[in-house]
Amino acid sequence: MVDVSNSDTPLKATFKVRLNGETVTLATVGQAYRFITNLSSVEWMEFRSLHDDAVVALERAAGNAMLSIPATNALRALFVRSKML
Repeated sequence: MVDVSNSDTPLKATFKVRLNGETVTLATVGQAYRFITNLSSVEWMEFRSLHDDAVVALERAAGNAMLSIPATNALRALFVRSKML
């Protein structure tokens, strides 16, 4: 089984999001997975469905780089809806 949080599979886009006044760069599946899973579930409550979709997509992409496009799209949808981008 692949450890998703350590995956170096590149996303198809690099995301730069601001959190607590700092810019966080997300360029790999592992970085994005750690970012969206380390935040409190309360912070994602309003966007639970999109968050769950992104987590599943990242888990799949960690084991198969061809799935990095759907993972990137799921992240983009989550970040746009939550106004992080």
